[in-house]
Amino acid sequence: QEWQNPFATWDPRDFCNISEIVLPMDTYWSPPVFILERVNGQNPELNYMVLMHNGSFNSTRPFQVTLTCSLIILKFPFDTQTCNLSIASFLYPAVTDFVMKTRRTPAEMMKDSQSFFLTDGEWKFTNLSFIEYTEIMDDKGFSVVTYVISMERRPTLYILNLILPTCALYLLDMAVLFGPSSLEEKINFQIAIILGSSMLAVILNNSLPTSSNKPPIIGTH
Repeated sequence: QEWQNPFATWDPRDFCNISEIVLPMDTYWSPPVFILERVNGQNPELNYMVLMHNGSFNSTRPFQVTLTCSLIILKFPFDTQTCNLSIASFLYPAVTDFVMKTRRTPAEMMKDSQSFFLTDGEWKFTNLSFIEYTEIMDDKGFSVVTYVISMERRPTLYILNLILPTCALYLLDMAVLFGPSSLEEKINFQIAIILGSSMLAVILNNSLPTSSNKPPIIGTH
């Protein structure tokens, strides 16, 4: 965060050429912002800010939070999800008191985010953009910045554990159904196919998220 305070300025030549100092966050006013989609998380212990001689404040505070995100898993496991991270403050009206602006371009934020994002997890970070707008509440406008995060699921594990075994079971089912084996053998094999499909359905049910309005295609067939 960066902001200006015209009442916190000084001439470095009058103070031994000191051009910046480090102060606690409660020493001066700081922007009261919070994350709208936040469920829980850990507040930062770094409660300090840097004050420049020209009245410019700079505060870097790392947050670790858990967010709510609507999932659309119809194309699972080849789905791409988009989650929002909205930063806002509903204490000061945007028109007269408090306006938030992003300092960096989407390309710069994308480059920095890729360097911090884990590359060996289930999700692949694909894009980051932001939207600056004014939220109207009780006939007042409040400044909001929403970061739009796009992530693509890595499907390799699900292909090996779910899709390929399912396809193999149904191919065997078709081969036995139209094969020259006896009726008793076909019935026994069909029962084995049903049991195998049931086990795969249980595994699939434990693997899929439950916060989607529509089930995945692989779960409906």
